[in-house]
Amino acid sequence: MQDLGKIFWLLSLIFLVLGLVFNIMPNLPKIPGDIYINKPGLKIYIPFMSSIIISVLLTLFFNFFRK
Repeated sequence: MQDLGKIFWLLSLIFLVLGLVFNIMPNLPKIPGDIYINKPGLKIYIPFMSSIIISVLLTLFFNFFRK
């Protein structure tokens, strides 16, 4: 059960760093599949495809080091 706590701790640090990077550098390239809405008074960016790619990469990374 302690391993699960360590994984959540690591994931929270990763998300914290990614959040800081996206706030500091808002002009990062957006890949096709991300949803970006820019209307007067409304600015929404949903990194849909980026989230899928990051999820697949993290899954491969953790499965590789688990064995």
